[in-house]
Amino acid sequence: MRYLIPLLLSAGPALAFERPIPQPQTEAAEFWFLIASLMLVTALFAVHWMVNRR
Repeated sequence: MRYLIPLLLSAGPALAFERPIPQPQTEAAEFWFLIASLMLVTALFAVHWMVNRR
């Protein structure tokens, strides 16, 4: 019972919360995501190559 009252009182700020609306993805964001993905794959291959050389 003593945990129920603070829980009910803390619900007030949650009612005022508005969910953020996602922005559309731009061409620049897609380009940098492609570059980051290629760098990640390259780094994973480099680690694989170095571990297998042992």
